Amino acid sequence: MDNLVRDPVIIQTKLGAFRAQFSPRGLARLEFCKAGASSVRSKQQQVVSLPYDLRRQLQRYAAGKSVRWNVPLDLSSGTKFQQKVWHILTKIPRGETRSYGWVAQRIGKPRASRAVGAACGANPIPVIVPCHRVIAGDGSLGGFGGGLPMKRRLLALESDH
Repeated sequence: MDNLVRDPVIIQTKLGAFRAQFSPRGLARLEFCKAGASSVRSKQQQVVSLPYDLRRQLQRYAAGKSVRWNVPLDLSSGTKFQQKVWHILTKIPRGETRSYGWVAQRIGKPRASRAVGAACGANPIPVIVPCHRVIAGDGSLGGFGGGLPMKRRLLALESDH
């Protein structure tokens, strides 16, 4: 990977700040920053360019524009089960939702809806690995690591465009 960024990098968007962490394999972590964290000046904010133009892609997404993510993902922090779930999540189209049960069926574990929910909660790269597109079978939102208000916001952003 060119210009490997090992330190976490803060990326400002209309959705708020994200903290991105790269490994030699690709983007390993993308987190929603807590309120106030974006105001802290650090050497991480001074990085001008990121691999694969992640800053521009996140900003386009946050502005409601369609994005074809081209950053390689390092999902090696998860178990084999989690990695299967995360791979299926990347197949859910923008603006659409699927149930935890649907994901469980797709990975060949039809009775593992709760485990799918736990894998979604452990997703290290939300937004790009769109765990926010997974909802409960009854249509309720279920959970989300970034909080339910952010899940609602992401789903609204995607359905509006």
